[in-house]
Amino acid sequence: MDAKDMPNYEIPAEMRDFAERSVEQARKAFDGFITAAQKAVTAFEGSATTVQSSTQDLTHRTLSFAEQNIAAAFDLAQKLVRAKDMQEAMQLQADYLQKQLASLQSQMKEFGSAAEKVVGEATKRKA
Repeated sequence: MDAKDMPNYEIPAEMRDFAERSVEQARKAFDGFITAAQKAVTAFEGSATTVQSSTQDLTHRTLSFAEQNIAAAFDLAQKLVRAKDMQEAMQLQADYLQKQLASLQSQMKEFGSAAEKVVGEATKRKA
């Protein structure tokens, strides 16, 4: 079924308000989780003398990518709960998917380069 063929049902304001509050609560919980994860990584890095800076960089990039992707998903959720109808929601979803695919491609290239650097440094140390 094409978006233009779908009935144009309006989402009640009370339902949008409830969904918006739920998204905000989830975002706050996630922010707390990310903060705790970053503190744990920092504590681990401080106590592990064998961890190299390139490995630390890879860890930080991975957390950063995860944070960016989850933040984008929360932004989408926020927009979806404010959508007035199904057509708008479907357009928001399509835009999100397009942006997210481009973002994931870029992240994988960056991650691949960083991983190659780590492997290269590890190989040099063994030789």
